[in-house]
Amino acid sequence: MSISFKTVPWIESGLGKISLISNICKKLHVKRPIIVTDKGLSDLGYVDRIDKILKKSNIHSCVYNDVLADPPEYNIFEAVNVSHAYDADGVIGLGGGSSMDVAKAVSYFSINKIPIEKCYGVNKLVNKRAPLIQIPTTAGTGSELTPISIFTLKSQQKMGIVDPLLYADCAILDADLTLDLPKDITAYSGIDAMVHAIEAYTTKLKKNPISDALAKKALSLLGENLRIVVEEPSNRMAREKMLLGSMLAGMAFSNAPCAGVHALAYPIGAKFHVPHGLSNSLVLSKVLKFNSLKVEKMYCEIAQDCLPHLKGKTIKIDDFILGIEQLIVDLKIPRCLKEVGISHNDIPKLAEDSIKQQRLLINNPRDLNLDDAISIYEAAL
Repeated sequence: MSISFKTVPWIESGLGKISLISNICKKLHVKRPIIVTDKGLSDLGYVDRIDKILKKSNIHSCVYNDVLADPPEYNIFEAVNVSHAYDADGVIGLGGGSSMDVAKAVSYFSINKIPIEKCYGVNKLVNKRAPLIQIPTTAGTGSELTPISIFTLKSQQKMGIVDPLLYADCAILDADLTLDLPKDITAYSGIDAMVHAIEAYTTKLKKNPISDALAKKALSLLGENLRIVVEEPSNRMAREKMLLGSMLAGMAFSNAPCAGVHALAYPIGAKFHVPHGLSNSLVLSKVLKFNSLKVEKMYCEIAQDCLPHLKGKTIKIDDFILGIEQLIVDLKIPRCLKEVGISHNDIPKLAEDSIKQQRLLINNPRDLNLDDAISIYEAAL
């Protein structure tokens, strides 16, 4: 068996680890970082908190805090302009997947004058990037551990830059930074992380024993703690386990890529501005049912990890799919496309856009064509 496995070389995980940010900057020879984030986190005081830690070590930062959900391309180049104006020498991504995706791109385009159109796809980057530190504030995307940046084009299509050059130099996982997450975002993020691990475990082309082990451990941590963090937002231990599970899922799907759920979720987010984790959740059980004709055994292998109430039982595929659907009900988040404003008339365009996501669909365990996409969306309506 031939395996190629890559990940972020330096990970700091634990409550209070944000205090290490100055030492990490010094190790990476960063003296003037740009912090890439969103207005919400700025308003919560997270940026000020990091800036105070940095200033104690005579490290001064600038801030770009205009990152939007499902970030448009212009977020990258606005931040690059801020970076150039400040003469920044490194990048700190702070936030959810959107901010960390923009941070990756800023670390690259701040020192490379290459048209972004030439960078979309897999392994298209050349040269090098600026030092990059990622700090997640949600337990979901795993973006701090991935070499993937996703952006929304003017056409509302989502495109990805996927290249090992985008792996961060260091990721800091401090669950205290997730305590202010609203319940709905906590739920969406948790489902997103579960989808990453589920799709990594069943991916067609690059499934391997390392990613399998990471995916199963991720699902165990996520499955045991997702309901807890939604019901008890201030539970620090559960938050820490969710953040670790999200990271492990990110490590898994970076090497065993995501597939059909993400391909069908992307157009929902791009066209209707639905949070990414919720977009995944809305089509998840329908894609699982579609794929189960090919990977029923694999789904049953991970069912007890995802759903603790199934431990010790003989698992059938319906136990897994119905269990996932019940989890979504328990989380009190939207359960069908109609609840987020999608109608039957929107399905043809959604299906057309989803089929353009061949970077993802080539990994799906069962071939999925336009008619299949239409059927899945109709079932999720």
